[in-house]
Amino acid sequence: MRPMSFGQQGGPQSQWDPWKPQSQQQPWDGDATGSPDWAALAEASETRNKRRRLLFIGGGALATLAVGTAVAMMVVSAGGSDDASNKPASSLPAATDIPSGSGTAAPSFAPTSAPPPLDPKDFVASKSKDTAPFGPDILYPGTQLTMGSTIYKKGPTADTKSCAAAAKGTLPKILNDNACTRLVRVTYTQGGIAVTVGVAVFDTEAAAIKAKGQSDKQSIVASLAGQDVKAFCNSAVCRSTTNSYGRYAYFTIAGFTNGKDVTSKDTAVFATGDDLAEFTFRQIRRRGEAQASAAANR
Repeated sequence: MRPMSFGQQGGPQSQWDPWKPQSQQQPWDGDATGSPDWAALAEASETRNKRRRLLFIGGGALATLAVGTAVAMMVVSAGGSDDASNKPASSLPAATDIPSGSGTAAPSFAPTSAPPPLDPKDFVASKSKDTAPFGPDILYPGTQLTMGSTIYKKGPTADTKSCAAAAKGTLPKILNDNACTRLVRVTYTQGGIAVTVGVAVFDTEAAAIKAKGQSDKQSIVASLAGQDVKAFCNSAVCRSTTNSYGRYAYFTIAGFTNGKDVTSKDTAVFATGDDLAEFTFRQIRRRGEAQASAAANR
């Protein structure tokens, strides 16, 4: 029988590789006693571990490089967009380069506030504006009027351009001096009391105010009788008033139809004169309001 051989005898031996199956382990270089060389084995194991670490680190670096390249390509692609919000601040136009809207005309709108209302008194303050029809039946319409709870029956009316002819005492001269152009009168009765109202017309408000200021206790409008109204205040003591509004001055004379003198205790007579003076003021003011309203709607 041929003896067994070891080592290099019998031709080349396959090298043992721990990572390859079916490979043969390289014979140990032991000492003379046949024990393995532990130092050489440890060195070989360390060498293999270092190789694996280098392979791992190299692969990680390549992966990181690949990711970084992809991110860089994405940034470059995004930078090519026309969206100014993705551009760096240095590439945006300066504030002075951006066109402003100052060159565009702003829309204009009509004022929203309404114009101030017309003053009714302006339309009864002068002849030029006070052009509505005028007369005793226009200023005092109907057959009676009510003030509060008192009803007054309408009596005779009169209208004249000779103002002094319808006045007594100091009033004729005052009317002439201030160029009175017309004087209308109307009488109302209530029980045994009668009152005549006279409205003098002037061209201007200033003339009416002047006539009012010049009047005194002797400036009396002539009472107007007729149509079942007996003559009154011709010789008896009566109560009179004077006032003005716009270009109109108005006067009242009130007393008893039986010729009795009026005293301070006769409050009914005072109330009658005051009621007709108040009604006259309201009618002249309404005249101004109607003309102001008509002018505003034209």
